Amino acid sequence: MRRERTLSSRNHHEGDPAGILSAVGGTPLVRLERVLPDAEFAVHAKLEALNPGGSIKDRPATAIVSHAVRNGLVIPGKTVVVESSSGNFAVGLAQACRYYGIDLICVVDPAATPQNLAILQAFGARVDLVGSPDPVTGDFLTARRARVQQILAELPHAFWPNQYGSLLNPATHLATIQEVMEELDGPLDYLFCAVSTFGTLRGCAEYVRDRGLPTKVIAVDAVGSAIFGMPPHNRLIPGHGASVRPELFAPDLADDVVHITDQECVTACRRLVHHEAYLAGGSSGAVLAALLKYTPHIPAGANCVLIMPDRGERYLHSIYSDAWVMEHFGTLPDVALPPIELTVGG
Repeated sequence: MRRERTLSSRNHHEGDPAGILSAVGGTPLVRLERVLPDAEFAVHAKLEALNPGGSIKDRPATAIVSHAVRNGLVIPGKTVVVESSSGNFAVGLAQACRYYGIDLICVVDPAATPQNLAILQAFGARVDLVGSPDPVTGDFLTARRARVQQILAELPHAFWPNQYGSLLNPATHLATIQEVMEELDGPLDYLFCAVSTFGTLRGCAEYVRDRGLPTKVIAVDAVGSAIFGMPPHNRLIPGHGASVRPELFAPDLADDVVHITDQECVTACRRLVHHEAYLAGGSSGAVLAALLKYTPHIPAGANCVLIMPDRGERYLHSIYSDAWVMEHFGTLPDVALPPIELTVGG
């Protein structure tokens, strides 16, 4: 019998996801047929944008906060949650904290979009802006995390979710990949996952490895990200990649890595909306861009799944703004797709 979702928290134990949080997960898997019309393999997209907070980050945010409430690590009305995030995890965390009546301080940097800041404030989160990068490393992530530790030391009742190191992060994605396997018609041959905290890829890849599945797991990273050893540099599109390698990183879990530039990300996002009528976020565009680059290595008849992490409304003033794209790249992307030559057995 299908589980009923109710906005009342009665009949639920303290800390069990209920109400709006019970809607996290169970996102649809859809076939993409237009963005690669000549491909001889199947492309499926796991639409994580349909989580209530708008991204895949709802899963770990809800799991970490709910676990903390259940185990007394967070006491609503007393504990303050403090985390470093300027993007989707911040929104998922703000949603979960608001549901449980928990105060949240979100440490952000100047790259945070006005849309995300507005959403955080709508949920009642307090925003703490780090205005300067770390003086030693030169990156904002290190500066944000240092600020989190400073706030934690100053507050008598504070909790740090630590999305970068909590094993609850990858653990939530056992459900993500399980949902894929239940909905997919046939075997899962290729799985494309964007990486930032490494939670999604780690959870999915451990599921694949522990069950001895033949699935090839392809990590989608950003050019300028330090996760797989590339020299870090400034990037325009948030959500995938990181200036510091996360604690959850495990090098043996990815069968291959595809690095995507900001411009490739923008082009892929616009191709998604043009061909599939899907307004996707930056990380989702990066995953499609990785598939397009990897296409010559995918044999005919294969099943490919793209974990699409986010939605596009938060990128209307960047990726989907012609003025912004022209300012940064000097040209608008060509959304037409040329014929693709497939290499069978690659």
